[in-house]
Amino acid sequence: MLARLLRPRHEASAHCDLPCGVYDPAQARIEAESVKAIIKKYADNDDPVFRTRALIIKEQRAELVKHHLWVLWTDYFKPPHLEQYPQLHQLFWDATKLAGAAGAKGTVDPSLADDLLAKIDEIAKIFWETKAA
Repeated sequence: MLARLLRPRHEASAHCDLPCGVYDPAQARIEAESVKAIIKKYADNDDPVFRTRALIIKEQRAELVKHHLWVLWTDYFKPPHLEQYPQLHQLFWDATKLAGAAGAKGTVDPSLADDLLAKIDEIAKIFWETKAA
């Protein structure tokens, strides 16, 4: 009975226990750099066991890229940002697609990893402009 009385009535979730306001596109960039490096290591190695491990890790890192991008998109950026930067929606759409199955997660094409990094850089530029405002 005591446990029932002490149980919270409402639950909330965020990327942290308390919405801290600490956001940084560098998190997505670090994971995307990892994806690019793994693609290179995959191409430079013929060992099938190594290549399988590389693909698994690359897919995990690409998923983290998507996670960090979506945290920025859904938690940091607000409607006034979209008014000021109308390209944001398309930019995030393109970046998450490049991180996903049709992009870096699902291929070993280094040019897609470069494209992903370029999109993250565009997002970062806008992010830092909004932080300076």
